[in-house]
Amino acid sequence: MRLTDITYDHGQPVDGYGPGFFRVGGEVYQGAILVLPGGNFPWQGFEETDALVAISEQVDVVFVGTGAEISHIPVPFRTALETAGIGVEVMASPAACRTYNILLSEGRRVALALLPV
Repeated sequence: MRLTDITYDHGQPVDGYGPGFFRVGGEVYQGAILVLPGGNFPWQGFEETDALVAISEQVDVVFVGTGAEISHIPVPFRTALETAGIGVEVMASPAACRTYNILLSEGRRVALALLPV
């Protein structure tokens, strides 16, 4: 029995990140990214809420990674998601990736909106 085997039945984990990129499910993405149950997509930033609101029936919380350090997010962004019934947790991108991976492995309904470090 291997204690390190983790399965991700409901999405792809974040495998790594670095200056300007994220590796999700083995594929490298440059710049900001949305990691959603239906796939991974470039993210235009806090003005773009449509893709997240569209998955409100599929996720309970979106982890918002604000880059290398935690920072405030725009109120209209948070309001749009919360109005759609989606919880919003803001943290630095490395912490958001780790938290997302843990909850994803537990089968939780989570998504990510990440700004690069």
